[in-house]
Amino acid sequence: MKREIISTKDGSKTIHLPELNESYHSLHGALQEAKHVFIRWGWKELKTDHYQILEIGFGSGLNAILTLIESEKDKVKVDYTGLEAFPISTEEVLALDYNNVEEIKPYSHLFDALHEAKWNEQTEITSRFMLTKIHQELKDFVPQTASFNLIYFDAFGPRVQPEMWTIDVFEKMHAALNENGILVTYCAKGEVRRTLLKLGFDVSKVPGPPGKREMLFAKKT
Repeated sequence: MKREIISTKDGSKTIHLPELNESYHSLHGALQEAKHVFIRWGWKELKTDHYQILEIGFGSGLNAILTLIESEKDKVKVDYTGLEAFPISTEEVLALDYNNVEEIKPYSHLFDALHEAKWNEQTEITSRFMLTKIHQELKDFVPQTASFNLIYFDAFGPRVQPEMWTIDVFEKMHAALNENGILVTYCAKGEVRRTLLKLGFDVSKVPGPPGKREMLFAKKT
């Protein structure tokens, strides 16, 4: 499927799939969206000295590098697992030009290391940040029970990938989280919220990133 690099309103770039009319990030701002959804409502809400993170949709690595930067600032340990069925190419990584984003630039060598890390192996990126990239489809992925305390659910939207937003998928996410673990997603659809509630999540609608009124914040209680 054709993928093209486009600019978003905050100046950062993203990958667009013209056949699906879908992008990896919000066109209102890729960087702003990632920081708001996953750092503001994921990282900052959990507040722990050991983050065990599962990202559904490793994609461009933007969420991962922003998380790594937070781990350096807060001096906390991170075990980061990124699931990705269709890894992007080296050429696409370079074209996204995230290494020239002001807040990422000082960590550009670490962003490169994220993408250079081998798939399906644990790699030490820094003394605090361990990365495991898994090249696999979500339907085939079976996480260990209660092995994560934070999930970045960053799959393509329900319109494009309805199979990623089913009760079976979120049952798997619920099982993967430990008690009081958090799941965050940019999505705010009522059907997704009802599914999360049905599985026993405590679900809140919180302010969304630029261009979205709301997003979902879920806690396993």
